[in-house]
Amino acid sequence: MFRDDDLALLARPLYAYLTVAPHGERWPAPRPVWFELAGNGELQMFSVLGAPKLDRLRERPRASVVVAAPPGEREYWVSVEGSVTLHDEGGIELAARLAERYWDMSNPGYQKVLDEWRASGAVRIVLHPEAVTRFAA
Repeated sequence: MFRDDDLALLARPLYAYLTVAPHGERWPAPRPVWFELAGNGELQMFSVLGAPKLDRLRERPRASVVVAAPPGEREYWVSVEGSVTLHDEGGIELAARLAERYWDMSNPGYQKVLDEWRASGAVRIVLHPEAVTRFAA
């Protein structure tokens, strides 16, 4: 499903823009999230407990993400859509791994945020790819 260029992009510490079904009459509003590509091709993200996106994903367990190369590089993006499962286990462990990937954990402020996540809990969001589209300039 993923091409080599897709895998190279998804291996980088870039933001994924997660879009879930909106609540009520609202329009879909993508949110930047950290992610990890699992060995089986699934995308894993996390959310702190109580985040509105978790309620929306429970109501309609589908989502899409878009990951794009940053400005200054050749334009390239990958869009992944599919069903979503939510998992109570593994959320904090994923958050800690991703914090190491995205932040300089020698910064005490970042360590404090991670400690707050550990105290409050996190849900692991797994996107099971059903369709992948891409663009390269």
